[in-house]
Amino acid sequence: MSAVPSSDLDLRLPLLSSAEEPAGKSEKGPDVQKLTIDDMLQEHCGEFGSWQLRHFVLTCLAWALEAFHTMVMIFADREPEFRCLGPGCDEMAISVCGFEPGSWVWVGGAGSSTVAQWGLVCGEKYKVGLVQAVFFGGCMIGAGTFGHLSDSMLGRKGSLTVVCLLNAVFGCLTALAPDYWTYLLLRLLTGFSTGGVGLCAFVLATEPVGSSKRGVAGMSTFYFFSTGIAMLSGIAYIFPSWRELYIASSIPSILFLVIALPFISESPRWYLVRGRINEAMTLMRTIAKSNGKHLPDGVVLALDEDVNESSVNDQSDKQGFATKEAITGSVIDVIRSPVTRIRLVLAVAINFMCSVVYYGLSLNVVNLDTNLYLNVMLNAVAEMPAFTITAVLLDKFGRKPLTIGTLWFSSLFCFAGCLMGGVGIWKVVRMICGILGIFGMAGTYNLLFIYTAELFPTVVRNVALGCATQSAQMGAILAPFIVVMGGALPFAVFASCGFVGGLLAFYLPETLNRPLYDTITGMKQGEGGLSGV
Repeated sequence: MSAVPSSDLDLRLPLLSSAEEPAGKSEKGPDVQKLTIDDMLQEHCGEFGSWQLRHFVLTCLAWALEAFHTMVMIFADREPEFRCLGPGCDEMAISVCGFEPGSWVWVGGAGSSTVAQWGLVCGEKYKVGLVQAVFFGGCMIGAGTFGHLSDSMLGRKGSLTVVCLLNAVFGCLTALAPDYWTYLLLRLLTGFSTGGVGLCAFVLATEPVGSSKRGVAGMSTFYFFSTGIAMLSGIAYIFPSWRELYIASSIPSILFLVIALPFISESPRWYLVRGRINEAMTLMRTIAKSNGKHLPDGVVLALDEDVNESSVNDQSDKQGFATKEAITGSVIDVIRSPVTRIRLVLAVAINFMCSVVYYGLSLNVVNLDTNLYLNVMLNAVAEMPAFTITAVLLDKFGRKPLTIGTLWFSSLFCFAGCLMGGVGIWKVVRMICGILGIFGMAGTYNLLFIYTAELFPTVVRNVALGCATQSAQMGAILAPFIVVMGGALPFAVFASCGFVGGLLAFYLPETLNRPLYDTITGMKQGEGGLSGV
């Protein structure tokens, strides 16, 4: 083979360099590797490191705030004990109805509760239930409103800021209510803001978590809600006046805004679907650094529908990714897609039935002739084992089997409860059936948050979760009316709701170890284009 002249070799070197350049390189620089958030967390940032733990705990403190504003009515609207002052009063009576005026007095004075303050007894007793129904009605409206706002302009953190601020304001104003109707209006407004607290906190806490850790993390959020209820019992014991109690239960919302919220970050998934790639990448680098990992150069976030596209160079990255158009979604988009439409209908129906059973059984358990503060605290603590067991089994059996199993577990004991008599030992057995029923439904109620969130893509996740939460609030409104029926009928209704809910869950897809999709298009591609799942 003849030698190549040095002059000819010099001319050919640039061509050889270009032809033999490693794949993934160009004269403008290295190609960009597109990764979804789930892939980036798994490969480079860590799925649940120190950053996620800190962020998770701080965000989930908002669940305790929701418990304060929701359950405060148990203590503020209670009917206090009475004391006889003279003839015309019966110490053994269970109600003051029919007593002579001036023959009795409320223990703790007129300021001990709203019932004592405005005489909400006898013919006026319905007003107590009306306040509860109106509060949950406000929650229903707020869940839909802030579900949309957190997916669109406000974002997850922005929406959480607004609802906590409104809760603090409305809660303090409630303590100043001069009459019942003003009190009713303020409870409606408090419900409106409270409806968005858990919704925004749950999504914000779990979206930065990797797919393999998301189930356990999601179930753990509800420990904060139960802990909030238990803490509220202590606060109510310290502040027996209903006006003082509303102030005391609202101050934590102010503290959360000042102390915790500045250290909470916006969701990287929301940044991504809004086209704010730079902010998303900055946050992902922060997560990686805090977790002791390194996010290499040449890796960029992309929507799941874009990850299979061809790589782009540095120039197109600067001009394309950084200025990517925001993607928005609404409930109309959810309904328009066959995949998400069927999921939404099923999620709404199952959440409604679960809420009827959960709140209905809660009211039955609370209506025991025991110390109110201790009883509420024990009920809150009793729910925690259900969270633990569900969290342990969640990644072993999957979302769908566990949802069906817990619904039918609760249904079974509710059915047994409707067969038990209301006297003697059977009364105790019925109470045990109710406790086991709420034990199973507590696991379902919280599992549905995780399951529903994973069934929908980021662009409409809070909208869909808001719709499911709205249906749950409708169930909460209906539950007291079912309980009023008394006897075996409530247990029969609860058993039916649990059984039908389990049947409907059969038509939902499994989401265990599946990615959190960013867009509806990406979900269709990821699910293989199958309709109705």
